[in-house]
This record gives sequence, C-alpha cells and structure tokens, in this order.
Amino acid sequence: MCLAIPGQILSTAGDDLPLRTGRVSFGGIVKEISLAYTPEANVGDYVIVHVGFALSTLDEKEAGRVFEYLREIGELQELESPSSDLTSTPFGSGTSSPPALMKTKERPGTLRTDQ
Repeated sequence: MCLAIPGQILSTAGDDLPLRTGRVSFGGIVKEISLAYTPEANVGDYVIVHVGFALSTLDEKEAGRVFEYLREIGELQELESPSSDLTSTPFGSGTSSPPALMKTKERPGTLRTDQ
C-alpha cells in the first residue's frame, strides 16, 4: 500500500517548474520536496506528498482530517516521538541482525518472528 502524507510548505526555491522545490513540514519534520506537479502551490499551502513529490494541494481543514486519521491508525508515531525501546543499532535490542533472522535460545535453528 502506498501512502501520501499532507505537509505545509514553509518556503520555495527555483523558478523553473521542473526544478521548483519546497521545504515542507510534516508535523515538525521538514523535508525538501519537488513541487514540479503542483505549480499552483505557494508558501503556507498544504500539499499531499508521496515519495518526495507534491501531488496536489489541499486546504488546511482537509490536511488536519488526514493527520487525525493517520494518528488514529498509528501511522504518525514516528513523526510524533522516537521509539523508546530501540537502541542505537538499526534493529533495536542491541543486535545488528534483523529480528526475523535471530535464532531462539529454546530451539536452536528456529527463527524468531515475535519481535
């Protein structure tokens, strides 16, 4: 499933349409986004963004509704606060292996899928 997220344009750069970009805030996380598909978008506008491209504009009320839906289904957790159960390794729990490849202590050779 693909997911497009609303964000608010903080600033824009570039006059040439294919190269026009904007700094867009997603609940406090700011990313540089291509505005090539939304020439009508201006500073302060909300845009729907997928894989680094603003696909369309929307009003503030609609953006708020989308953020609320995402909060309800738990998709904004990584934007709101970092997970407290992860250590500095990419897979957490002090390991450098993905959880699905860790062997259990109880039965050597079995793969753990509960993490």
